[in-house]
Amino acid sequence: VQLVESGGGSVQPGGSLRLSCAASGFTFSNSAMNWARQAPGKGLEWVSEISSDGQTFTADSVKGRFTISRDNAKNMLYLQMNNLKPEDTAVYYCRFSNRRGQGTQVTVSS
Repeated sequence: VQLVESGGGSVQPGGSLRLSCAASGFTFSNSAMNWARQAPGKGLEWVSEISSDGQTFTADSVKGRFTISRDNAKNMLYLQMNNLKPEDTAVYYCRFSNRRGQGTQVTVSS
């Protein structure tokens, strides 16, 4: 299993970013996937999940601002993040089962 996140960066409050995760080593199209994040000094927080058939579930803290999606043909997972807030600053991880990637840093600051 390999999960490689990309797309993080530094943005001002109100800005947008799109995270991507390239997945390999398992049957992506049959697998539920999720995004989680870890802010400095805090534990891992679940952000959003998408089932194999496209049903989505999103944490209340980001509902209406973040959208999870997937492209099964490309084995890719995405997280569109809009109206970012300073409290969204964290390392974001793509996860499958108990595996996760190396993470991508998102920093929201003015």
